[in-house]
Amino acid sequence: MADERNSPDRGATSADALRRALIAVRELRARLAQAEHAAHEPIAIVGMGCRFPGGASSPTRYWDLLRDAREVLQEIPADRWDIEQYYDPNPDVPGRMYVRTGGFIDEPVQDFDARFFGISAREAESLDPQQRLLLETSWEALEHAGIAPSSLAGTNAGVFVGLGTVDQLSLNVMNGQSRVIDPYSGTGSGYCVASGRLSFFLGIHGPNVAIDTACSSSLVTVLLAVQALRNRSCSLALAGGVNVMLAPHSTTYMCNLRALSTRGHCASFDSSADGYVRGEGCGMLALKRLDDAERDGDLVHAVIRGGAYNHDGRSAGLTVPNGAAQRAVITAALTDAGLSPADVQYVEAHGTGTPLGDPIELNALGAAYGPGRVERLKVGSVKTNMGHLEAAAGVAGIIKCVLSLEHDMIPQHLHVQQPTTHVDWKVLPIELVTQPVAWSDAAPRVAGVSAFGISGTNAHLLIEAAPSLIESRAANDMLPLQVLPLSALDTTALAAMAGNLADALNVAPPELADVAATLATGRTHFRERVALVVNDTDDAVRQLWLVASGALDQIAAAGRVNGEPPRTAFLFTGQGAQYAGMGATLDATYPVFRAAI
Repeated sequence: MADERNSPDRGATSADALRRALIAVRELRARLAQAEHAAHEPIAIVGMGCRFPGGASSPTRYWDLLRDAREVLQEIPADRWDIEQYYDPNPDVPGRMYVRTGGFIDEPVQDFDARFFGISAREAESLDPQQRLLLETSWEALEHAGIAPSSLAGTNAGVFVGLGTVDQLSLNVMNGQSRVIDPYSGTGSGYCVASGRLSFFLGIHGPNVAIDTACSSSLVTVLLAVQALRNRSCSLALAGGVNVMLAPHSTTYMCNLRALSTRGHCASFDSSADGYVRGEGCGMLALKRLDDAERDGDLVHAVIRGGAYNHDGRSAGLTVPNGAAQRAVITAALTDAGLSPADVQYVEAHGTGTPLGDPIELNALGAAYGPGRVERLKVGSVKTNMGHLEAAAGVAGIIKCVLSLEHDMIPQHLHVQQPTTHVDWKVLPIELVTQPVAWSDAAPRVAGVSAFGISGTNAHLLIEAAPSLIESRAANDMLPLQVLPLSALDTTALAAMAGNLADALNVAPPELADVAATLATGRTHFRERVALVVNDTDDAVRQLWLVASGALDQIAAAGRVNGEPPRTAFLFTGQGAQYAGMGATLDATYPVFRAAI
């Protein structure tokens, strides 16, 4: 009987088993690599919308404020509360406020185009202005991304919103029986409805979260959105936060806590710092996985590399910061992002301007970012411009960093006369940005953003400059004429839209073909419409101003639709309709057509 151990069949079986084992190992390694990539996948910021103090009602206007190093605080408006009724300069008087200023958005908070969002006038009366701002800035963030909001219906897009004040409910309590409780009172004020209303309006089915971690709320929501995108719970996310000051109670409480500045300025990291100034605003980001954004041809404004959030645990007091926890959350964020401390050139700090919190934060930054660093870490805080936006503070810092990366400049940090003496600046590897600084050509160019909640929740995010993905369009790929379709709910809004677009084309004219494409595919189309046939930017501006002034009869080639759009028919002609050279323009101007031919 032959020895089975030496048989050819047994050798073949062993070789097959080894081959299968090697294939299984390779597949396992590939799956592990894929899982590792997904766990730390970069997230693209493709759109931004904002309402911040000082007229910063768009990213462009926000940058103007930062570039010009303006402080935009003002006396508490009379339409919020009667300051004289609550003011007392003596900080020791209970139940009174010793401050008179804050950072307030310019437009009246009750102004709201309810019809645009499908909300009745009666329901709008009970709607918290925070919900209105979330609706408006989310719409604008999507349009900024070139995504038609109507195109999201039925998708798994997610919504992540940070809130921290309940002033609308406080006003109802203050007014007592003069404010009747109606069916809209609860849905007009609830945190859960603030986020839920966004998903309802857009018709989307992805994760929906409203959270309150105080001053770190909006930064935590962005981190939650990053996690949801990485684990494929959603393919697009809206994330940010809002804070509106309608009632005096929170300001009075903060005064009794001695958290607010008696001088009326947020002098973060300066020896004169004696607290912060309250501010309000709203910011929302449109986020996608970077691979998806590149696939879809999106304009990427910046890339979120990673982040982390934790809690102070037991510190010296419930509201006292914990330096060790702050250092730990920064270190965890660097690990998640796959970055070293020396990769980060700038940090948008929490920087509330309190004598206790500022030194703790500076020392934590130095400890976390010091290793391996050659140049000092640059640090600043937008709170010195417009106060502390509390639940919206984190997203305000994110948008500031994105704009700084796009403009290759770190804006000035205000109100520094004598840096705090409670840290050793000779040892600390940090310098305050007391003058505008050109961003170096370091690769990667990375900024960190911190936000720390009064309840102890800390968050840190790392943002990298966007990759250069946009290629110049060849001159022969440009159509000789472009069609600019505009639409709105009524003629007044249509005229305003035309005027705004004319202004934008005058200030920084982009490629006209890009404008036409965005208007056609990146906007929701409404019943009142006009389409302009233009041959260059100057012609576009001229015709847009005619639309803005209502002089449509002076436009030579314009299509206008009132009410329901007409039906469209396509005519496919038969033999004899062709002519020599009929495809030449398509071949010269459409690369896809040219490649197919």
